[in-house]
Amino acid sequence: MKIEYLHASKYGNGAMVAAELEHQMAAKGVVVDVHHIREVRPTELAPADLYLFSSPGRMGKPIRGMRRYLKRVQLPAGTRYAILTTEATPKPDRTGQMPTEEELARWQRVRPIMNQILQGKGLVNVAEDKIQVTALKGPLEHGWQQKVASFVAHILATAEAPDVRAGAPEETRPEVSAA
Repeated sequence: MKIEYLHASKYGNGAMVAAELEHQMAAKGVVVDVHHIREVRPTELAPADLYLFSSPGRMGKPIRGMRRYLKRVQLPAGTRYAILTTEATPKPDRTGQMPTEEELARWQRVRPIMNQILQGKGLVNVAEDKIQVTALKGPLEHGWQQKVASFVAHILATAEAPDVRAGAPEETRPEVSAA
């Protein structure tokens, strides 16, 4: 299996996640080529079995550079992709209440926006997850390496699942969770 990992890391958090995923996949015999989106044109992506896109979240959206990049990506319909983002850890409001899952879904739209762009091109999502960042420039959440390991295991499992490659409905592909 060959994976092209394209990230838009600004402060190094996404690059750390990419390096960890590359390391864990290499231990399982999987080749992962990691690139910042500034290094590879979206119209000239190398052939791969899976394309993994990673963006930090800003104001609940993928950063503008990644949104533009995804809109310019040229891959055949049916191409498999995954998303692994770095997003801000939820903080309590002024009353000390943590946001509900519904509130988070309304304001944290990084992965839904990326999926909308890629699925609009006919690409097939096989996995997605997020690694939380505790402050603007890091550090990453406690246990983030284990979350990457769970994501790796999920990707490897879906590589052998014929229903995913054929484009199984999204509801049959649950979000990966290290919980």
